[in-house]
Amino acid sequence: MNTDEMARAFLADPTSSFAQFLGRTSPELLPQPGQVRSGEDLSPTATTIVAVATREGVVLAGDRRATMGSMIAQRDIQKVYPADDYSAIGIAGSAGLAIEVVKLFRVELEHYEKIEGAPLTLDGKANRLASMIRGNLGMALQGFVVVPLFVGWDRDADKARIFSYDATGGCYEETGYHAIGSGSLFARGSLKKLYSTQASLDQAVEICIQALFDAADDDAATGGPDVLRKIYPLVVKVTAQGAQRIPETEIAEVTSRVLQARAARPDGPEAAL
Repeated sequence: MNTDEMARAFLADPTSSFAQFLGRTSPELLPQPGQVRSGEDLSPTATTIVAVATREGVVLAGDRRATMGSMIAQRDIQKVYPADDYSAIGIAGSAGLAIEVVKLFRVELEHYEKIEGAPLTLDGKANRLASMIRGNLGMALQGFVVVPLFVGWDRDADKARIFSYDATGGCYEETGYHAIGSGSLFARGSLKKLYSTQASLDQAVEICIQALFDAADDDAATGGPDVLRKIYPLVVKVTAQGAQRIPETEIAEVTSRVLQARAARPDGPEAAL
């Protein structure tokens, strides 16, 4: 279907969901179970993503490693993205599919706002993402799982919120902090130790970096900071002022402080009593 035909199809039956429109007019452009060829049992896998919510906003961070079996497929993959002005998304699972889901989700949010004249609520965004993950269930059953972590600033409730998902599209709101991916068990233990309801946004950034350190320490699929190559975790913060990726120079400074502290105490800071 060419551009003119797609335009006529949209005008004949407009919808605020870009994914639904694409599925109706050009379903071949969406991820399909039939597109998986036999023998594709290895694909780059992305891990680990962590999030910490504070009174000021929410911080979402991810390591940069993608693995393929026992090999490092990529050292500097991007796993954390602003979704729109007031939300962000981190991905774990089959990297190629996950990146396509992020691209489609960002277009979905922009398309809805253009058609309806107003953005979706944060709950609406979380539910739209859940329906997209549910649409990937066929590929998930073949081992190509996509699991995101979605965060945002709820302008109606005036607070930061975190949403996690399972492979079937189940959507769950998390309290305070959360982690996904192969290193999530270790990252969540670190978050539990360091999290405080009184933490500032700057402290939340350091807590996320510490959690990624702990995940990389015990999980081979999670990459620690690569100082020689200047590869550091990607971090996005979302506040009442909007979503913003924290500059790499700032993350390098935080990472340097964490490294210096861990030179004296490799297992990280002690939990506050």
